[in-house]
Amino acid sequence: MHKRLYILLCLCFSLILSGCYYSHPNKMDHWAANGEGAVDSVNFYINHHYWTGYNFRSTDTLSLQTAPPLAGLPDYGAIVNDTIAINSHDQLVVARVMYVPTDSTDSVWVKVARDQLTQGWIHESTLLEHVVPDDPISKFIYYFSDSRSVYVLSVFGLVVLFWLIQSVRHKRFRIVHFNDIPSFYPTLLCICVSGSAALYGSIQRFIPATWVEFYFRPTLNPFNTELPLIMALFIASVWCMLIVAVAVIDEIRRQPDIGDNLSYLASLGGVCVVLYLTFTLTTPIYIGYPLLLVYWAFAVRQYIKHQPSHLLCGVCDKPIPHKGRCPHCGAMNE
Repeated sequence: MHKRLYILLCLCFSLILSGCYYSHPNKMDHWAANGEGAVDSVNFYINHHYWTGYNFRSTDTLSLQTAPPLAGLPDYGAIVNDTIAINSHDQLVVARVMYVPTDSTDSVWVKVARDQLTQGWIHESTLLEHVVPDDPISKFIYYFSDSRSVYVLSVFGLVVLFWLIQSVRHKRFRIVHFNDIPSFYPTLLCICVSGSAALYGSIQRFIPATWVEFYFRPTLNPFNTELPLIMALFIASVWCMLIVAVAVIDEIRRQPDIGDNLSYLASLGGVCVVLYLTFTLTTPIYIGYPLLLVYWAFAVRQYIKHQPSHLLCGVCDKPIPHKGRCPHCGAMNE
């Protein structure tokens, strides 16, 4: 029995590992051009995640060289200073890619165009620092993953955490896991957020190239056949989190006191931020995995232990364990 279980676990682990990377076409006739600077389009697409015809959106000003990066030309030094300015938020399309092995700064040069009259060459490293893929999902990932956003979330999470501690000490409002509303959805939302954060941290730690590929070719469809298994699981977990969040808002809307509802929603959001930061930071150093299991067990145990009542008193609007006399105001509820 134990041997069969061990074999089954090994097969599952192998399946997950085999589904961590994107599959790519394997074509023989895929060279961009012949001669000097020729680029293998498929290999370049696999390693750099884009090719000619790909659309970017500039996030800052750029300077493009009008002359191609052929440093061997005798008059190259005289024309290299001719540049074209690209403004922030301009849409750019990749027109050509060229290798310049003699370039000590960056051997990959990219020709991009804003329109027929505005096009030029730039180092790939410089280009990628100042552009984002022209896709709403990629833009969200770019701005959400920005370092300033992480700092803001960290500070906000700490502020909310201290605020929650003070509020719990004075027992002023409800909070998930301790003085919850009569619904399992808030607990389920926290479980979904922690699981999604652990998956995200694992992807960033073990297969960052897969995340970069998703950044350049994003999708919200977890059933997309081109997605690796782990990315499909991550997208499915995000959808599950959003669906449960809608259910939570609907449950909170049904509660009688609007002020308490807003306070509870704020506290739940703070808890979710803390969970996101905790598991995205601890999973890459392996502590997050046992911590995730402990948290899930704690969350379910707390819900079962407190058994939040689904009944409210018709007079004082406080939860009551069963029909009959209210333990808070003494009114009869039938």
